[in-house]
Amino acid sequence: MINHLSPPIQALILDMDGVLWRGNEPIGDLPAIFSHLRAIGLKAVLATNNSTKSVEQYQKRLRGFGVEIESWQVVTSSMAAAYLLSRIFPGGGPVYIIGMNGLVHHLAERGFYHAEENVLAVVSGLDLNFSYEKLRRANALIRQGARFIVTNPDATFPHPGGLDPAAGSIMAAIQTASQTEPLIAGKPFPTMMEMALERLQLPAERSLVVGDRLDTDIAGGKRAGCRTALVLSGATTQTELETWQDAPNLVAPNLSTLLGMK
Repeated sequence: MINHLSPPIQALILDMDGVLWRGNEPIGDLPAIFSHLRAIGLKAVLATNNSTKSVEQYQKRLRGFGVEIESWQVVTSSMAAAYLLSRIFPGGGPVYIIGMNGLVHHLAERGFYHAEENVLAVVSGLDLNFSYEKLRRANALIRQGARFIVTNPDATFPHPGGLDPAAGSIMAAIQTASQTEPLIAGKPFPTMMEMALERLQLPAERSLVVGDRLDTDIAGGKRAGCRTALVLSGATTQTELETWQDAPNLVAPNLSTLLGMK
């Protein structure tokens, strides 16, 4: 399918959840998919709004599926949030973190650490231990002047049994309580796509963003100037696609079909 696009595609920017796997199950033969990409000369960067894991954890997960990737090939919304925060506060410092180890890890790489008082910012991602007390503390700190930064706006994430609440649901609670609009790092906002294109060293029009969400992956790819492809192996249904106004360039049941693999 991608062979029909002009100018030719030289790289893929792949979402992970809903594209490469769903829950703990791979979607298709991942070793064969990545071998096929190498065989046809396509570069790949994996860009995910999931903020819970570090680059090393994603490399380990893919290794478990039989796929080896290099660290430069992974961009996460935690990395994007840390990058945005470092542009505002270049020296690092205390922040109130609502999130998992991946967010803590990537913030620490840029000199930011968790604190409960006198923080520069509240940084929020998916937190499986989110509580009313965390909401209460975040609200108070933002109202005292802390910046509000969110890894990504995804309301849900897919798993084999359906959809669970994600970082966007936590964002909405904090935003409602504090009456403050956050600065969002992940898709559909541009930071992650800019980071991916920089690593690929290619212009946007030579890159194809592949995702399972219209409002983040596809919207983010279009905003960055890339071509886009929706796979129906994750969160978006055919019915939702039919009501979406700004359609992707390509639509396929899954990544294997998109790549023309049997």
